[in-house]
Amino acid sequence: MTTSAPTGTKKVSIEFRPHDKVTRVPSGMTIFNAANWIGLPIDSTCGAKGTCGKCKVRILRGNNGATAADRRIFTEEELAEGWRLSCRSEATSDVVCHVPRLMGNPKAALMGFDRHVILNANVYKIPLTLTPPTLEDQRSDYSRIRDALEPEGYAIDASLNLVRGLPGVLRRSQWQVTAVVVGNELVSVEEGDTSDRVYGLAFDIGTTTVVGMLIDLNSGAPVAVRSTLNGQAVQGADVISRISYTMLNEDGLSELNEVILRTLNSLISQLLEEGRVAPHEVYEVVTAGNATMQHLLLGVDPEAIGLEPFIPAVEDMVQASAQEVGLEILPQAQVHCLPYLGAYVGADLVAGLLATGLAQNEGVRLLVDVGTNGEIILGSAARTVATAAPAGPAFEGAQIQDGMRASEGAIEAVTITQTGIDLQVIGDVPPIGLCGSGLLDAVAQLRLSGLMLPSGRFVKADEASEIVAPDLARRIITDEEGRRSFVLAWPEESGGEKAIVLTQRDVRELQFAKGSIAGGIDVVMQELGIEDEDLVEIFLAGSFGSYINPQSARIIGLVPPVPVDRIKAVGNAAGEGAKIALLSFRERMVARSLPEIVEYHELSGRGDFNDSFLAVLQFPELDTIGLDPAGLDPTGLDSDGPDTVGLDTRAVADTV
Repeated sequence: MTTSAPTGTKKVSIEFRPHDKVTRVPSGMTIFNAANWIGLPIDSTCGAKGTCGKCKVRILRGNNGATAADRRIFTEEELAEGWRLSCRSEATSDVVCHVPRLMGNPKAALMGFDRHVILNANVYKIPLTLTPPTLEDQRSDYSRIRDALEPEGYAIDASLNLVRGLPGVLRRSQWQVTAVVVGNELVSVEEGDTSDRVYGLAFDIGTTTVVGMLIDLNSGAPVAVRSTLNGQAVQGADVISRISYTMLNEDGLSELNEVILRTLNSLISQLLEEGRVAPHEVYEVVTAGNATMQHLLLGVDPEAIGLEPFIPAVEDMVQASAQEVGLEILPQAQVHCLPYLGAYVGADLVAGLLATGLAQNEGVRLLVDVGTNGEIILGSAARTVATAAPAGPAFEGAQIQDGMRASEGAIEAVTITQTGIDLQVIGDVPPIGLCGSGLLDAVAQLRLSGLMLPSGRFVKADEASEIVAPDLARRIITDEEGRRSFVLAWPEESGGEKAIVLTQRDVRELQFAKGSIAGGIDVVMQELGIEDEDLVEIFLAGSFGSYINPQSARIIGLVPPVPVDRIKAVGNAAGEGAKIALLSFRERMVARSLPEIVEYHELSGRGDFNDSFLAVLQFPELDTIGLDPAGLDPTGLDSDGPDTVGLDTRAVADTV
């Protein structure tokens, strides 16, 4: 298992001529990776391992030391002229370099969210015709392959597993074989010419759901896509409960590791069957997931992630063989786990950055993965910061009286008019509960209709009758203790024995959740000195973020009040980013650089977060976000009736 080495934090400038492109990157980043960062293609066929000799640049100004790889490729005269391999040349000071014109046009595709990605998978299939051994030529089987690959620019290593099968393959095939190289690892030698069949897997390993994609690495096209529930849900619904499970049970870590491997291997079996691909034809895997999920996948103890100061075992990219990890594909296939930005801003957000290009583009953008743990990234090519806010389970429908996950029968969207209410239910069946997107919609619609105050309290029933039609006003009910609720569906509408209601406590749970995320957003915006109007786009990521009504998110104050057309649901950005990293080793190098470029800010114990959290607990006044109030315009907490579920801000502050 290998990990990448971190670079320094000092920034240096690199100018690429004649392209007139300049970028600033951490000191120690290679010129090749800096070019990838700004989307400038430099030739390479060895995966930036320094063996093919194609990524040459001429250093015109700046660090000029030659490496052993440079001396192997260039003559002394060329070295004196400044020629270097860009993948070996680390920028430790400002650099100006000349990049030769590419011999051909690199294959590219529109991927992620309006990103042009150079397709250059790190898997290479090279058909070989080898000379059989003789008494005069007694090179070993492995040496014959190594010597045949060297002129092609491949310097290879091989595992014992690979060597064990080599004699039989070479002799059965009459020395006509295809060598499969991943990076600098010879992972397979196959009989005949198999260069038309090259596959990889990309996984988004979520706490609740796992998504797998089987990709044809020749064409870049998905062959099969499947999703399934993460089998670890039995041991806990969130990362903290799963970390606790490993701490409280002697075999907890091995048990959770076995469960996620069963989940992945079952998914792999389904994908391969659908795509009609054999396990030995899968040569590379890229995974994205939060730090806890990836620790559990690798069998690494996650306990330190759950305890202050919240430190993962490793934050860099991890590479291992499929056999080491436990995946049921070619044993020598290479598995790459994308790096983390912090203990609670994981590889899923790194993949999201690849999919959106947020940290590489001009213009400030905000990426929010809305869930139990709200992950937040704000910035541009100039500077990018990240944080995580503990939102709690309300967005998942948990701790809501009639809450449920987004499954059949869940109310997923709500519209309130002056005369009635319209519910959109998953599966077009009678409603049985309320999922997270429906919860947001319901509260936003109640605010728009004037039936809910900025404090989060419902208006009294007699006040409601002055605002809306009687049939709608009677949906505000009060229990024996004076607590109000809003009826989303009467028993005759839901087909059940009781009404489906939104309670005052439900609203408070939502306020805590949105306050945590909105407070985290406020902290990073203050860190960068950004105002609402500076935001070019807001990306809502994750399975929940994909179903949020952007207008509802604005109304409750979950996101800054930018024009609604700037708020975009980007769906499974983590899965899309993992696919990009699989199809382009250049983008994988960008991902490897992100932990050194994106600044991670831990919110725990920060007074400015507590201040921001308290400031955004109430829902915004409608006129402050460009909407017309429906009628009532209260300025604070209403005082009539007991507030038995009042905002206990100290309790929330203590949790972060």
